[in-house]
Amino acid sequence: MVDYTEGAGYQYHTHVGKGDVGRYVILTGDPGRCEYIASFFDDPKFVAYNREYNCYTGTLNGEKVSVISHGIGGASTAICVEELAKCGADTFIRMGTSGGMQDDVIGGDVVIASGAIRAEGTSKEYAPIEYPAVATFDVVTALVQGAKKTGAKYHVGVAQCKDSFFGQHEPETKPVGPELLYKWDAWIKCGALCSEMESSTLFVVGDYLRVRTGSILLVVANQERAKKGLSNPQVHDMDIVYKTTIEAVKNLIEWDKA
Repeated sequence: MVDYTEGAGYQYHTHVGKGDVGRYVILTGDPGRCEYIASFFDDPKFVAYNREYNCYTGTLNGEKVSVISHGIGGASTAICVEELAKCGADTFIRMGTSGGMQDDVIGGDVVIASGAIRAEGTSKEYAPIEYPAVATFDVVTALVQGAKKTGAKYHVGVAQCKDSFFGQHEPETKPVGPELLYKWDAWIKCGALCSEMESSTLFVVGDYLRVRTGSILLVVANQERAKKGLSNPQVHDMDIVYKTTIEAVKNLIEWDKA
């Protein structure tokens, strides 16, 4: 591959180089979240900020850990994971937001994704559609134990991942609206817990790269509850997700040392 940095010594999109990040990486969509998430680390330091990628590195339990934003959608997420894996990272946990799909998944709940529906385009350039998007078992276990410790109300199961936010929220306005509505209904009937945009790409790319992956998602609200006239609280505070993820990383560090 051509070195588009022309010898600068860092990855083209993230501007991260070898030694800049730990093997444990927390991923988040919004660059604005990264500095605050890094405050949970010991001795956090700013690494780089380019495009949608804002990176900090510190330590937890004596091990180097990093947080970086990946932007919105699968394409930018795949770039992020590919470039950080080249710099030595081997464990990725995505923290993000989602919309509930089942009636018992309410705003403020947490979904730990054990798998994801590949209704996006990026993962199709890595694996045939028959290949499943599945999180790493140890990472899911670490997140569940973290949720129990923090007292989060959590669900474990399948997340639906798409490329179009408004295709979900305004499907009737789209030329392919009938297809979107048909599939949305099918996913609900199959038991999908929530909808978001990146986990399926993370899981498939992670398998290809032989790295560990997981995803934990705050449920902001649930449009299905609203349709049925049920209470539909909106929650935007991500702290329970941050704290649960930090506990999960600590679990993984302890297990890896053992």
